[in-house]
Amino acid sequence: MPNSIPLSSLFISVLIPVILATLLYQLDSFDPVTYPTHVLSTEPPMVFPKSNSHMLHGSEKIGVDRLLSPEDVAYDPNLGVIYTGCVDGWLRKVKVNESAADTTVEDWVFTGGRPLGLAVGRHGEVIVADANKGLLLNVTSEGEIKVLTEEAEGLKFKLADAVDVAEDGIIYFSDASYKYKFDEFMFDFLEGRPYGRLFSYDPSSKQTKTLLSDLYFANGVVVSPDQNSVIFCETPLRKCKTYYIRGERKGSVDIFVENLPGFPDNIRYDGEGHYWIAFASEKTYAWDLAQRYPVIRKIMGIIVKYVGTPHVEKNGGVLSVDLQGNPVEHYYDGDLTMVSSGMKIGDHLYCGSVKTPYMLRLNLKQYPAVQSS
Repeated sequence: MPNSIPLSSLFISVLIPVILATLLYQLDSFDPVTYPTHVLSTEPPMVFPKSNSHMLHGSEKIGVDRLLSPEDVAYDPNLGVIYTGCVDGWLRKVKVNESAADTTVEDWVFTGGRPLGLAVGRHGEVIVADANKGLLLNVTSEGEIKVLTEEAEGLKFKLADAVDVAEDGIIYFSDASYKYKFDEFMFDFLEGRPYGRLFSYDPSSKQTKTLLSDLYFANGVVVSPDQNSVIFCETPLRKCKTYYIRGERKGSVDIFVENLPGFPDNIRYDGEGHYWIAFASEKTYAWDLAQRYPVIRKIMGIIVKYVGTPHVEKNGGVLSVDLQGNPVEHYYDGDLTMVSSGMKIGDHLYCGSVKTPYMLRLNLKQYPAVQSS
């Protein structure tokens, strides 16, 4: 007859951990809410007519160990230079060359924060959304830093995220969360409350205006080529929306694209009729389940707080849609995650990341997306 387990051992090994976990759950102040049903999609992810499911094959690494988590990619065609912001607080210049080996990286400007979204202005200046400092910066072509704005309606930015500049000089940018900082962004997703905002900044009047509030992690921002609207991403909802800035519909909002296959980060226009949207990971069944049940997100929040963030991301990449939001091409890889930006420059797709110590580059002619089966 097998040996019986002593009752005291059972109590120590099973019941005590359960009791402690229950107490921790009850006492922890993190309080997720139910996502409103109307904001969650129940439809399957959109299907793209062309795809490349192995985009790491053929990709080149740019600036290895120099570009530390290069979150965004902004291109100045007049100089042939890519600007990117790194986790160490540096803005760096990447000189674009046909050969990846000949690409040079230059330390340009140190912000002392965490530069995320970047946009090249009308006069060669670079507009920077700095998450750690919670402000919008103007960096002149000579490298001089000027603070443009750090709050709107008395509420400071907590996670200044993405930015773009219209032809008339008006700057549009997002504050992903006015509650959580950059290194706490996962709690914004898990809590389920809309802390994101979309703003405009007028350099002539120095006025910051709140265009939209109650957004779910307002992320990537891009001005449409006709200058009539601004498109922005709501990451946990897997959708991008259009905010009209001119015309009869000025001030109104539409869905631009939804049911994306992953969680959108930055969005860029390539000047050729396509928007490129980066995504850190594909959607998963586990996240779908967590969005519908706050109890699951609370447990996840406790794990993140006391143990660390579990990394279950996969199939990150970049996708392109046309000016109406119709799917065009989908580039991704099972071993690629935390892609934060994608910019098509010539024949190449340049990808930023919040994870890797380099920038990825893929030749789209040599490794194109092909007709999906």
